[in-house]
Amino acid sequence: MFAHASIPAHRTHPSWSVSRCLYRALQGFALVLMSGCAAWDIDPEARLKLINDSPWAKAHRLPETGPEALWSHQHLPARTATRYQAVRHAGRPALHALSERGDSLIRLPVHAEGPRVGQLRFSWFVNELNPVAELGDSARDDAVVRVILQFDGDRAPFSPRDRRLSDMVQLATGEPLPHATLMYVWDHRHPVGTVLRHPRTDRVRMLVAASGEAGLRRWVDIERDVAADYARVFGEPPARLIGLALMTDANNTGQRAEAWYGPITWSAHSMH
Repeated sequence: MFAHASIPAHRTHPSWSVSRCLYRALQGFALVLMSGCAAWDIDPEARLKLINDSPWAKAHRLPETGPEALWSHQHLPARTATRYQAVRHAGRPALHALSERGDSLIRLPVHAEGPRVGQLRFSWFVNELNPVAELGDSARDDAVVRVILQFDGDRAPFSPRDRRLSDMVQLATGEPLPHATLMYVWDHRHPVGTVLRHPRTDRVRMLVAASGEAGLRRWVDIERDVAADYARVFGEPPARLIGLALMTDANNTGQRAEAWYGPITWSAHSMH
């Protein structure tokens, strides 16, 4: 996922006219930063409209998104994008994701304050995992499925490194580094419950929600207590939820990755 990007000057966001040093600092994990920032590039409007008008999108039960909140496709220029399409798969509405050595994400702005950051239920369908991916290695950290949550919050406790990075991100995109990014992933090797930190920032962390080949070629339903997961992963109560994203990527390993995501349900209280 977090491979080096080559961004031609004639296709970049205007705010990318910053120092070469800044570009080098951001290029390694720009897509995750984008999931909390403005979209730099999006799919044609017609394709996104099909997704936003689909039975899959209408089946979500999410916190306050607002009438204007729509799914957007975010990717970096000069990088092969993952293709997302609303379909019906194995008996349920789904978002089909196909990555052929590519990476991009699809994101929806949402809003939930700390006490209401409760239970998240999602599902994914995967035929095969990426056997050469390694989430702990920034050169091979591809994942067939990712469910990404972005949080705003107090940046005062940021480490000096993360504070500098946040300033750089704001200079480049107009918005600061999200307070925290929590990703649920399915990994071929690390056991469920494993927490992995991104090597360039403490504010992006992955939690393995499914592991190994058990569950392949069928729908796997996942329910997570987001507040508890956030507290465990980041060591603090969750703040304000600002974004939800889905991502299938295979650019670092040069592989092919395919997955389906089912509708997502969010509850402020336990679903049991």
